[in-house]
Amino acid sequence: MKLKKSKICSEVDSKVKEIYDWLDSNIKNFNPQCTTCGKCCDFAAYGHKLFVTTPELLYFYKNIKNLKPMPAQTCPYLENNKCTARDFRFAGCRIFFCKADSEQLNRLSEQAIKKFKTLCEKYDLPYRYADLATAMNSPELLDLIE
Repeated sequence: MKLKKSKICSEVDSKVKEIYDWLDSNIKNFNPQCTTCGKCCDFAAYGHKLFVTTPELLYFYKNIKNLKPMPAQTCPYLENNKCTARDFRFAGCRIFFCKADSEQLNRLSEQAIKKFKTLCEKYDLPYRYADLATAMNSPELLDLIE
């Protein structure tokens, strides 16, 4: 039996929140350090990319209500070196720290990705793992939600 899109979105939203709570709880055990400088949100300058999954994008869109395009390699939700979407930020944002045990965080990231893949399988969502700029500029996301 197929679920209605609104029911799927609601259930996925709840499950993503559970995964984020699980992540936040586990990350605390690693005692990471962050100065909240916002440098890591300028992906080109910092030399990395943020990858996101379909369930995360659904959760983000449902809670933020406004997907901003990302024409440059800086997160469009970074304003005055602060994240304006912090409560709904992606797993990669939650996991990345300038000063932390990268091996532990990599393992945690892999576990989170597995959980997001499982959500896609359970709710018959297309699994995508794309860099933030590609994801934010993709109209395909809106097709999943509307």
